[in-house]
Amino acid sequence: MGTLIHQHGGDLDAIQKQYHIPKNEIIDFSGNINPLGFPSSVKKCLSENLDILSVYPDKNYIALKKAISNYTGADINHIVVGNGSTELISTFIKNCHAKKTLILGPAYSEYEREASLCGSDYSYIALEEKENFCFHTEKLLTALTPEIGLFIFCNPNNPTGTIATISDIQKILEHCQKYHISVMIDETYMEFCQNLEQCCAISLVKQFDNLFVIRGTSKFFAAPGLRLGYGISSNTTFLETLKQNQDPWSVNSIAAFAGELLFSDKKFIEQTKELIFSERNRCISILKTWKNIIVYHSSSNFILLKLKTNMIDSHALFEKLIQKKLLIRDASSFTFLDDTFLRFCIRMPEQNTKLLEELKILIEQ
Repeated sequence: MGTLIHQHGGDLDAIQKQYHIPKNEIIDFSGNINPLGFPSSVKKCLSENLDILSVYPDKNYIALKKAISNYTGADINHIVVGNGSTELISTFIKNCHAKKTLILGPAYSEYEREASLCGSDYSYIALEEKENFCFHTEKLLTALTPEIGLFIFCNPNNPTGTIATISDIQKILEHCQKYHISVMIDETYMEFCQNLEQCCAISLVKQFDNLFVIRGTSKFFAAPGLRLGYGISSNTTFLETLKQNQDPWSVNSIAAFAGELLFSDKKFIEQTKELIFSERNRCISILKTWKNIIVYHSSSNFILLKLKTNMIDSHALFEKLIQKKLLIRDASSFTFLDDTFLRFCIRMPEQNTKLLEELKILIEQ
């Protein structure tokens, strides 16, 4: 039975169909979604306010933008919202009109797809395995030549979990500003970073109008079905163009109201960080004692592993683990990675322990 290596993580319907395992019985380590689930306090509040479905949302989303501003520290006038971060990724790439796009890889496949749809000639620059996928600013600056119109990267990187610092990003933005290169930073996983203030690019938006920072609610707030994303830019031309071209009410009433609640749920935010930081450190500490893998440091809610044994590859691991109803990500479909790489996300402690036990049997025997 063929492995679904080209699927996005978390496609439980496809897994259920191919492997005949009820999706509610699968422990999903592939989708990178907060294991605490959607906040119960927000669920309760939504259930008590379903009458908002009978009213159009505020076309300007003022209350939602205020909540995002309070949460991120961004200027409310620099915030845009969309039907998931995917809509904003697409919209920004279309509005750049870049003849050439440079993508930092390994990377989420949606970047190249959108660049291709817009007729942009895209290419990749790699985070090097030999450098543990760490950010190499000087090498990147050399690749950002004047003919590049758009540079895209995810910070922290998916799937490696490695991260660029504010200092790295500022150097890149200064260089790109000089050559009129637009920069899109996808911060989908930023809230899982333990040193967020040292790595988040939102504080640089006012200074650099060639920067667009994107985030969503799917991963940290466990709300992929909500389809709520937001972006931050100080480029008035882009903001005005988006306002003119974006479909009205692209964020529905429930999503807008939920966003107001999510971004102010301090208890849930702290609980999430405590769980992810603790479990990530515990899992990495255990994995570092194994002889047949390399484990990469992660600033996100997932961990990338490289197999050092010829006894099994990531495809076979996927197949064996799904029979145990454990779904990991075979990372060989990511650019620059092969069938020695796999990724799994942090879940609840007992689930993480179960996965590590099964992995150890398969890898370390």
